[in-house]
Amino acid sequence: MPRSDTKTVYVCSECETRFPRWEGRCSRCGAWNALNEFFEPRNRPGSNGGAIGSRISDPISMVEPIELSRVEANTSKRLGTGIGEFDRVLGGGAVAGSVLLLSGDPGVGKSTLLLQTAGSVAARQGSVLYVSGEESADQVRMRAGRLGVSGDRIFLLNTDDVDAVVARIDILKPGLVVVDSIQTVTAPDVPGAAGSVNQVRECARRLTARSKMSGIPLILAGHVTKDGSIAGPRVLEHMVDVVLQLSGDGPGNLRTLHGIKNRYGHTNEVGVFEMGTKGLLEVSDPSRSLLTDRSTRPEPAPGTAVAAVIEGTRPLIVEVQALTAPSGGQTARRVATGIDLARMNQVVAVLARRVGLPLASQDVIVSVTGGMRLTEPAADLPVAIAIASSLLDVAVDVGLAAAGEIGLSGELRAVPQADRRRSEADRLGFRGCILPVNAGGESYGSPEDDRSGVRVGTLGEAVRAALPRQRDGLHYAESRVAAEPGA
Repeated sequence: MPRSDTKTVYVCSECETRFPRWEGRCSRCGAWNALNEFFEPRNRPGSNGGAIGSRISDPISMVEPIELSRVEANTSKRLGTGIGEFDRVLGGGAVAGSVLLLSGDPGVGKSTLLLQTAGSVAARQGSVLYVSGEESADQVRMRAGRLGVSGDRIFLLNTDDVDAVVARIDILKPGLVVVDSIQTVTAPDVPGAAGSVNQVRECARRLTARSKMSGIPLILAGHVTKDGSIAGPRVLEHMVDVVLQLSGDGPGNLRTLHGIKNRYGHTNEVGVFEMGTKGLLEVSDPSRSLLTDRSTRPEPAPGTAVAAVIEGTRPLIVEVQALTAPSGGQTARRVATGIDLARMNQVVAVLARRVGLPLASQDVIVSVTGGMRLTEPAADLPVAIAIASSLLDVAVDVGLAAAGEIGLSGELRAVPQADRRRSEADRLGFRGCILPVNAGGESYGSPEDDRSGVRVGTLGEAVRAALPRQRDGLHYAESRVAAEPGA
């Protein structure tokens, strides 16, 4: 029987390792059920007896290397989207020829943000090519009507053929290209269904190559999996220049745009929006918006603390909530929303071992309000204070914010830009900020200055400073916090 011109291979969607047959678990990265099947052409012998593509190119036609010192770097030419919070996360706008990947849960507002961006760029800069592989032209037009986008100079291309998109880019030469989404675009000459590993990789490669060659910024919308990671091969995140994630606070209206990767600006930059009837509206004062629910409460509630964090270049004041309850099973549950679970487990362990709080038999649930995700270690201290407040059933002093990294021995390590954190807390009416005593050379002011905040060296001192001691609950009285001198 004649041999087929194609062969079957299995590629891991996490690490791109190739296997000749399907396996339940990738032997390289350990991911389960991550191998995807696709077909590729067999190597055909060339004229020199080797496979096609293995022949050495003519030295005359080879690309000449350029000395690095002679390369002119020009990132000043940026395309401003006209949406301030979007431009902030990008570092001032989209660099010419850059490729952006925007991900987020279904219904969070990705298509809304992309269409608003297209409308703003078309009104201020130039034409926009908007490729829709998921929605029909009528659906996109109805959304534009709800958002108040006129559609002038926005050219809608309703196709899933990547070659048609590339050809239209060459013809129109737009100022911006938007593809919604990369998982719906296919290459006709590549085997596999839309969204498969080889289709996503090849389509992204062709679009990226065209963007780099033409100098046109490209925005790709990406689906996410059940665990919140971007669908498709991990190489997709390496191919693009900027990775953005749009997230929300469930039924609330706040949306946060996080910069996960940015070759042209600060990583971990955050933009804040509010979903309204006219789409996503910029939030000019995110700290105040994130504390809105706190200001409407009749009295402070145990289990809440205020974190003074730095996300990218922006200081933010965010509320952290914690809930502790006796565990009903043999193993206590640990749930974290908005912070890393491993980091929270470390904070719980230090509270139990160094401060003496009985948390081994307690379920601990921690959440950051407003859909924010805190990544810097300075969030350790407010998380610990919120957990202690919930366990001891004592409300935190409403006039204090907190920031500090917790060491395994219970010491508090210095945090950068302490003055900016304290200034942001002062602006919002907080009396002070609990900060590590060692600020890495920064001055906190004199102890008599109310605005200098509270300077502490250990986690135990921070808990005692944050929690009023008029109330002696059961756990509060038996803990080391109450037993130590001055408690």
